Amino acid sequence: MSTKTLPAKADVGTPFPTRNDIANRTKLISLLNQHLADTFDLMSQTKFAHWNVKGPNFIALHKLFDELAEELEKHIDEIAERATALGGVATGTARQATAMSRVAEFPTNTFKGLDVVAALADRFASLGKTMREAIDEADGLHDRDTADLFTSVSRDLDQLLYFLEAHLQS
Repeated sequence: MSTKTLPAKADVGTPFPTRNDIANRTKLISLLNQHLADTFDLMSQTKFAHWNVKGPNFIALHKLFDELAEELEKHIDEIAERATALGGVATGTARQATAMSRVAEFPTNTFKGLDVVAALADRFASLGKTMREAIDEADGLHDRDTADLFTSVSRDLDQLLYFLEAHLQS
């Protein structure tokens, strides 16, 4: 039984061959993998909030957090597939995401409804900011398709942040 193995250096530094003519693929793959890690981490923190939120608004927040996590999951897949379309390896295991993520860790002992909402809002805002920076970086690397992907994620992050912040406003 014969099996093909991946090249020994199938990482972001050594993209797979592709007919894609985009220059700067290595930098773009690295940029995509950074945002893959950040977005994956935020999704896992959102699921943590979904599982552990407490208080009088439990069911509404429980359902909201699950919807937010589902939206993030869609973008995780898009980001990972863009990295592989450019010939890269999507570094998207939980351990890889943890090692690379720039998203602040969810605060320990935070379970009360609005405290959880505030913690998530901070993290969604932070990822939104770095996602907007990635739009400019991808554009500067002459890859409008990746910039467009980041624009879509950024737009959705802004809307999800709005959903969170609406709970905090009186």
